[in-house]
Amino acid sequence: MNMFEAKKIIVIGCPGSGKSTFARKLRDATGLPLYYLDMLYHRPDRTTAPREEFDAALADIIAKDEWIIDGNYLRTLPLRLSACEAVFFFDIPLEQCLEGAASRIGTVREDLPWTEKELDPEFRQYIIDFPKDQLPVIRRLLKDACGTGSSGSPSLIAFTARDQADEFIRALRSGRAQI
Repeated sequence: MNMFEAKKIIVIGCPGSGKSTFARKLRDATGLPLYYLDMLYHRPDRTTAPREEFDAALADIIAKDEWIIDGNYLRTLPLRLSACEAVFFFDIPLEQCLEGAASRIGTVREDLPWTEKELDPEFRQYIIDFPKDQLPVIRRLLKDACGTGSSGSPSLIAFTARDQADEFIRALRSGRAQI
């Protein structure tokens, strides 16, 4: 499938891996609408949306004909995997993820409703624990959803380095990218 044929795409990976930056570049290259799960879940006052509200907003997005959805939210990953046509998985080394999360402190971002003033200790620990707590589940879900290779299963593109993601965007813009 040519990238421009995929109209329902998810971007997942550890916080700080570069997935939101990639999702913005993918949006710009394809014209597909981009939705950030963090913007559905978090409010500007740092409270969170109730589960029912989050689920309803996600269901509304998934019902659309075209989308890029950025974010992990493991609880809803099976739903998104069953609805998407392509998955971009950022499997970036932990140290690079920690550096990525730290580098955006003080930056206004479209994927978060506030500007981080510091790397929150709980969030830092979440990133540290991600390879142990989240990655095994994500890998199993990806294997179940994408591993069949059947015509109904989503395509999987995994990046182990940010420069691979940048190269994909360059290839996409030049018409060389395939999924």
